Amino acid sequence: MSKIEIKTREQILHMRRAGLVVADIHRALREATREGVRARELDAVCADVIARAGAHSNFLNYYGYPATVCISINDVVVHGIPGNQILHDGDIVTFDCGAWISAQGKQWHGDAAFSMIVGDPWVSDEEFAANRGAGALGPIVTASTHEGNALLQRRRQLDALTRESLWAALASLATSRRLSCVGAAVENVVADRAEEFGWEAGIIEEFTGHGIGTAMHQAPEVLNYRARGISPKLQPGMVLAVEPMLTTGSIDTITESDEWTVRSIDGSDAAQWEHTVAILDDGISILTATDSGVAGLAPYGIEPVILDA
Repeated sequence: MSKIEIKTREQILHMRRAGLVVADIHRALREATREGVRARELDAVCADVIARAGAHSNFLNYYGYPATVCISINDVVVHGIPGNQILHDGDIVTFDCGAWISAQGKQWHGDAAFSMIVGDPWVSDEEFAANRGAGALGPIVTASTHEGNALLQRRRQLDALTRESLWAALASLATSRRLSCVGAAVENVVADRAEEFGWEAGIIEEFTGHGIGTAMHQAPEVLNYRARGISPKLQPGMVLAVEPMLTTGSIDTITESDEWTVRSIDGSDAAQWEHTVAILDDGISILTATDSGVAGLAPYGIEPVILDA
């Protein structure tokens, strides 16, 4: 097993700079996403933000990947290549992207993902947390410019459920001793919401979160489900990319001939939410959230460490 890279606070501040670039990418992608836009146009938006920040894409040319962002639409679970796909109202779309900056002669990486429903109003972390704190996601999954239908409602629930799974997993890192807390938190949220929604999401096991730092993918593997065995101890200096991926059906997938695009085998919709989080002596800090995670962690009683990059 590869050794876990432990960072100093100064090095984590470099990663915070990269994380803020990723946050800017997300904002630009949300603003540019609308009915009729092509996925390749959104890749150009991502590339422009990275260039203007003087940063570098950690997705472009990674093992031959041909774009700066993965855009996964509806039944695509991960690694969707942005091309001429046209987005339509009601599609559930995941954007997964990252950036790195150079400091101390090394690369420092940030990685994060979010999902959204095309045509629905964006729900901020503050709005999402307010509803989560009230113990119900109802106002989140019903607000829309669309006429309601079962498919769209299920997609809204999937998006909200995956987002809640991420924040629960991140919050667990502030109070737990071992990394297995992430998978336990995701499973608990999925089980809790199954009764409320009337269906239970599938937790993708083939793809996981990971350590991150001077490379985009590092040890340790961050599982989104409970597994037997002893998981790594959490310690200050660890930086992790936590990224639950859920479906409305099967967790089995198939990879297309492009060797990147991964779809659910039964055509069920998928969503992914991800943040890069640092574990510090005095708490946790969400490096890819503009507010360091203040809003998202509030319902769990966690106050993150605010890092000034």
